[in-house]
Amino acid sequence: MQGLFRGLRSLQEAIRRSSTVKQNIMPRVASSSSSAEGKGLQNVTVADVLMTKGEENVGSWLWCRSTDSAHEAAKSMAQSNIGSLVVLKPGDQQYIAGIITERDYLRKVIAQGRSSKYTKVGEIMTDENKLITVTSDTDILKAMQLMTDHRIRHAPVIDGKIVGMISIVDVVRAVVEQQTGELKRLNDYIQGDY
Repeated sequence: MQGLFRGLRSLQEAIRRSSTVKQNIMPRVASSSSSAEGKGLQNVTVADVLMTKGEENVGSWLWCRSTDSAHEAAKSMAQSNIGSLVVLKPGDQQYIAGIITERDYLRKVIAQGRSSKYTKVGEIMTDENKLITVTSDTDILKAMQLMTDHRIRHAPVIDGKIVGMISIVDVVRAVVEQQTGELKRLNDYIQGDY
């Protein structure tokens, strides 16, 4: 993952150098897209990534309670084809108590021979004080760096209260989309199609 990050960083630097030359020669072509494409990675935020998930999904995420069984949480993840659930504090749907991931389940239930039906999510989750989170205005490169450095695949988006969840797949997709758009613009420039 760190190799991917370094590779993307060097590609971004090469594109930035090419873009500087291009800006001195011709006016920058404005992108009509509202997605991450065309903004430059340093200007793409977690909010932009959340919007690419579809407006109907903004502010939605799958969750469980700390009092639910680990079995129920694992079943919910499997049925939804996801790798983590936000764990909410009892009584409050918007305030996060932690996160439970497939990794938590594997290491703290299966590997220790515990019964998933009698183990509560609160016993195996990553607690909120150890949780790695981002805000909606965190830039995507910072989010990627945090996720890579801490070897996590999911990060809750917290703006006072939880507003969403991003995964490393979401981050990589945004980076690839932006880089693909930049490469297309550079190719168009080289071919004189600007």
